[in-house]
Amino acid sequence: MTVHRLPLLAALLLGVVQPAHAQAPVPAVATSASSDAAFYALADAEWTWRQAQFGDDENDDRPSYRLPDVSAAAQAAREARWAQTLKALDAIDQGALSPAARVNYAIYRYQIETLLSAQRFHEWEKPLNSDTTFWGNLADTARTPFRNESEARAYIAMLHAVPRYFAQQMANMKAGLARGFTAPQVTLKGRDLSLLPITDAKTADANPFFEPFKALPASIPQATAKALTDEARTAITSEVVPAHRALLAYLRSDYLPHARTGLAAQGLPQGKDYYQAQIREYTTTDLTPDAIHQIGLAEVARIRAQMQEIMTQVGFTGDLPAFLAKLRSDPQFVASSPQDLLNRAAWIAKTFDGKAADWFGRLPRKRFAIRPVPADIAPFYTAGRGGPGVYLVNTWNLPARQLYSLPALTLHESAPGHAFQMSLASENKGLPAWRQRTYISAYGEGWALYCEKLGVEMGIYTTPYERFGMLSYQMWRAARLVVDTGIHAKGWTREQALAFLHDNTALSDHEIETETDRYIAWPGQALSYYLGEMAIVEDRARAEKALGDKFNIRAFHDAVLELGSVPLPVLHARIDRFIAEGGKGPYPDEE
Repeated sequence: MTVHRLPLLAALLLGVVQPAHAQAPVPAVATSASSDAAFYALADAEWTWRQAQFGDDENDDRPSYRLPDVSAAAQAAREARWAQTLKALDAIDQGALSPAARVNYAIYRYQIETLLSAQRFHEWEKPLNSDTTFWGNLADTARTPFRNESEARAYIAMLHAVPRYFAQQMANMKAGLARGFTAPQVTLKGRDLSLLPITDAKTADANPFFEPFKALPASIPQATAKALTDEARTAITSEVVPAHRALLAYLRSDYLPHARTGLAAQGLPQGKDYYQAQIREYTTTDLTPDAIHQIGLAEVARIRAQMQEIMTQVGFTGDLPAFLAKLRSDPQFVASSPQDLLNRAAWIAKTFDGKAADWFGRLPRKRFAIRPVPADIAPFYTAGRGGPGVYLVNTWNLPARQLYSLPALTLHESAPGHAFQMSLASENKGLPAWRQRTYISAYGEGWALYCEKLGVEMGIYTTPYERFGMLSYQMWRAARLVVDTGIHAKGWTREQALAFLHDNTALSDHEIETETDRYIAWPGQALSYYLGEMAIVEDRARAEKALGDKFNIRAFHDAVLELGSVPLPVLHARIDRFIAEGGKGPYPDEE
């Protein structure tokens, strides 16, 4: 969702990662050995095996050039391994664990349950959605320059593996298609066009996959560089392009024409159980679709009243739909050029830097770049995404990127949102690796949405229109609770979802269409944002009330962020402890 990291499941399904290895045995855990050592032996062994499967190395901002084994046999082996791991976890007496290990157990168990659930539903048979595809993630690797000869050789090895990898993915897609397990047809319209830059390139040198070889590091000897470049050209011509052409032909002749026409997740095989599992994955709760729908309707009404206050403040006398129409069409809110939009995003991010020390005790070491969304995916992509090392801003169709929304977008995707939170997690060496390196959507997206609201207190929003943009983004995420459950559990049409977002948010019509297609194609993910933010807001209010004058906002934020990415019940328990300890943060020397 990314070039911030996708949620745990999607990252494993769609990412460009390592090949599968032989399945290692699960360490036996006897009931009598229910101790910290037994738990960590189990978790560390599985994590080592998982890394061998999926190759998430220590560099968040560097691609991995090894493609996974995604065959049905490899998927079955993963399901068996995670089933064994869950059984071993069941054999551990949680009451015998230390408090710290008990927290780690809850987080780790959620990870395994989520991974196992995805395997049991054969999520791998649907390796694409409306804005994320396995071939698009592969193409992303070509956008990062090589640092040395080793990376260039690893990249070439990846090129040689493309035919095998694509053949496995197409076999999975065929299995999913045969049982009606695909993204809805309407959300896949035009997605085949992203393959054309590869299939239609006139020469190997003009192919996007050749891009890193146009400026090899000077440390590579000239003769070696020539040999590497020649091998890359051959691999692109004889292996990469034919694999992409075969995929394009399959998409156009079979997959896209026969993708399911229904929208609801509950219309998929085992649909009701599947959608509830998606809710569990993305919200870390067992809320029902009906309960979430009602929460969404209540929050939409509450935010609508706040919007009315802004409209009164700026002297607008019409109704909300009229005000939204004015905002969408007013040229003062359109950047003059793509570079102008990037420059404004950079200014907002730098404004936060000047305020950061007043709100956070510990800051990440990793910085982030601000870059445009690549042109080949921009028409289908969200307004922006962020993660360790990067904040992508969509500069395609500038009238759809209203400037009054840019401060909220920047706080969410860059700092103190995704690029900030995820870097802090990966740098926290006090956490097990499987907490540093994974992403739980309810926490991560909830935190980023909380950051948008925090911008009011921080003084980031300088005009009533920017405040309204923030409220529109809050409304957008509250409306997702209504739209996602409406589509997947209540029989809503695409037109109903579009109308609900059009009438309640200031998003452009283009953004409303791309976002709606994302919710249709990715059931449950849209629910994580607002429910996660509500949890953080409620925890903060609880801490402020209990601590009174002892409440320190820097200590509270540090307590939330030092967790890494966790299920919401773990967050609530941490704030309980924060209150019990008198508001003391995890880094007292930085308060």
